[in-house]
Amino acid sequence: MKVLEGIKVLDFGRFIAGPYCAALLADYGAEVIRIDRVEGGEDRYIVPVTEGGEGAMFLQLNRNKRSLTLDLASPEGREIVRKLVADADVVVANMPPRTLKSLGLDYESLCAIKPDIILVAPNGFGTADAVRDRVGFDGVGQALSGAVHIAGTPEQPQKAMVPVVDFATSFACALGAVLALYERNRSGKGQEVNASLLCTGLNMASGALIEEALLGLDRPATRNRAGSYAPSDIFKARDGWFIIQVIGRSMFKAWAHLVGHPEFVDDPRFADDQLRGEHGEFLSGVMSAWSRDKTLAEALALLEKARIPAGPINSPRQALQDPVIQAAEVIQWMDYPGAPKQVPIFATPVSLSRTPPEIRQRAPLNGEHTDEILAGIGLDAQAVADLRQRRIV
Repeated sequence: MKVLEGIKVLDFGRFIAGPYCAALLADYGAEVIRIDRVEGGEDRYIVPVTEGGEGAMFLQLNRNKRSLTLDLASPEGREIVRKLVADADVVVANMPPRTLKSLGLDYESLCAIKPDIILVAPNGFGTADAVRDRVGFDGVGQALSGAVHIAGTPEQPQKAMVPVVDFATSFACALGAVLALYERNRSGKGQEVNASLLCTGLNMASGALIEEALLGLDRPATRNRAGSYAPSDIFKARDGWFIIQVIGRSMFKAWAHLVGHPEFVDDPRFADDQLRGEHGEFLSGVMSAWSRDKTLAEALALLEKARIPAGPINSPRQALQDPVIQAAEVIQWMDYPGAPKQVPIFATPVSLSRTPPEIRQRAPLNGEHTDEILAGIGLDAQAVADLRQRRIV
């Protein structure tokens, strides 16, 4: 039996934070219905990769779900939502509170239908009155946190090109949903689960922020070079780039012997991580000199033998071909209608030994399960045909 078997989730989410939270719940056995716009949500078509226009990220974030198309602005659509909510356990909707209320998806409205419902409602800036209706995306969360500043150079800030804050918020929301379900078993009551891109971004940057608050160093941007330990940077071999991260005395000792400078171990300039970070530019220079005449494979093999964390800087193509990634068995290849090849879907990051998550089915086509979902709440074929003719579904 799956951990969340029997739990029913309605996914009104869009883009990443909401949909991926719902996907994680589905991986552990929850039954998830994605509520799509009749014409398809905007997040379905970002970076299209299939004949139907489905986007690359959409295929990853919406596995294990069924799709119902619905006009939420219509009275008939609202009535269908009420019927679905009456039989649901969790509603996921990452929208500003004002939008939730206008759609009847705010916690108060949902509780009037089902008192023990759990609403998972991530947004951009949290629930404080001054910021609750501001809109934001992943990059805004990165930028406000300080992360974009320290990742770039003094001349050019640099954000991560993958949506790290969005995904981290999704994980927090999935945890919140499970915690609320666990608590409901004792109290019989539902509750609202909130998370924000802002708070997630600040947590991810908390080390740098706490250091600044206490020490006031006002660290400049140093691109890939860490400021609090060293060497930690990206380096070039003869045929490619790689990263290493040396933290702690024992690892630094192994690195110093590897690069032919055992005297560094007792050098007072490098006595601890903080001092090594302050001399990071010098130590990166030593590492660059060591690696420039080696192939990438040679450098990585020597670093692995010395037990120093290191890895190649893969392009997306190289990542898909990387033997370490292939050996880790974290990619599941799936067919999708209109896709030119099989789609790589990436495993749920957290597994359980007895009740593991499972990616059972591909992401749905728009409205693929509308008829069966509506039949499940008592609508006959003629009623569904009438709704479809009027573009309610």
